[in-house]
Amino acid sequence: MRIGVFSMICLGALAGCATPMRRPAPPTVINAATPPGFPPAVRLVTTDLHGFADWSSPIFAGIRKAAGDGPVDVLALSGGGSEGAFGAGALVGLTEARDRPRFELVTGVSAGALIAPFAFLGPRWDPELESAFTTNHRRLLSHPAWWRVASRLVFPLGQRHRDALFDMVDHYVTPALVAAVARATERGRRLIIATTDLDSEETVLWDMGAIAEHGGESARALFRDVLVASASVPGVFPPVLIRVRDGRHTYEEMHVDGSVTTPVFALPLVAGLRPQELPAWRGGEVYLIVNSQIARIPSTTPVSTLSILTRSFSASMTYKTREAILGTVNLTRTLGMRLRLTDIPADFPVANIVDFSPKFMRGLFDYGERCAASGRLWLTPEQSIKRNQVLEREPSGPATPCPGAAPSR
Repeated sequence: MRIGVFSMICLGALAGCATPMRRPAPPTVINAATPPGFPPAVRLVTTDLHGFADWSSPIFAGIRKAAGDGPVDVLALSGGGSEGAFGAGALVGLTEARDRPRFELVTGVSAGALIAPFAFLGPRWDPELESAFTTNHRRLLSHPAWWRVASRLVFPLGQRHRDALFDMVDHYVTPALVAAVARATERGRRLIIATTDLDSEETVLWDMGAIAEHGGESARALFRDVLVASASVPGVFPPVLIRVRDGRHTYEEMHVDGSVTTPVFALPLVAGLRPQELPAWRGGEVYLIVNSQIARIPSTTPVSTLSILTRSFSASMTYKTREAILGTVNLTRTLGMRLRLTDIPADFPVANIVDFSPKFMRGLFDYGERCAASGRLWLTPEQSIKRNQVLEREPSGPATPCPGAAPSR
């Protein structure tokens, strides 16, 4: 422990000598800059009120066409770090229960972004999804969390091709996966991923199908980089610099974890300001998988600066997630859609979002799979609130009850 603290102090002292150079960011929030070779439609800043109509019209028209005469099914996957194993397991369990829709729209943030391509492509990709969250996540264990934080002090941008998160995502974003996303997009379905642009401090939504349809290695590289950026927890994983051009100048944008600004979303932030521009998807369904706990059982906070900072950050993220869920509730009610919600129960034993130990990841994956396979996954928002109003921690682990009630016979 003393060696670790000493190392962090030394690394911190060196940090001032290790400021890497980068190109400047675009000078305005709303601009014409886009990754070279890609059309502007590959992404949207969520506060771009005027751009929303142009960006969303073909997307929503395609989604409606893909749904045919049936209801539109939307899947929204939240962030949560290692707790993303819950959502991954839940999707596999829904496959086993033969209760998994073919989602016309899938959105993902952070850990949810890593799940989203597999969720979008359907049950045939379940083996890759399970492998990513129960086997290859071990690549993230190459160094403990404190070492990652210390390394970011000296190497803010990391060493791109030696970063465990980059390597893991690069392994799964194959030409076959990108081509499969492109084919699904041609039929009108959409996969949307959120990142946080640190330069503008705004959420950026990426149309991954539009990226995939571009084809070639440049499409695979941008597809991968967006997923890595969305999952790059600041201070733990390095940010991702994405080069863009506006026709005259070349810039670099710094993107990090989407949940810094948007823990989960079903539709762009601006959609709430312009609901009249949204299609009337009455009878549609929104499935919201929250890869975290949105309630905490009280425990005494130690009198230490680290504990106070950690608990404060946790409380902030919990309330941001609740607010995002509430925004989704209000929007679905405005559009006449049904919302199904699931989250990790408050009494499930969770240490922290960077616990990538095989025991925790496998246990949480199996828990989500078991709950979904038994028909006990989904709740209404009201049921989630009621369930999480617990007074004390009970013995938990595998015995922790599933979120939803047993299905009626």
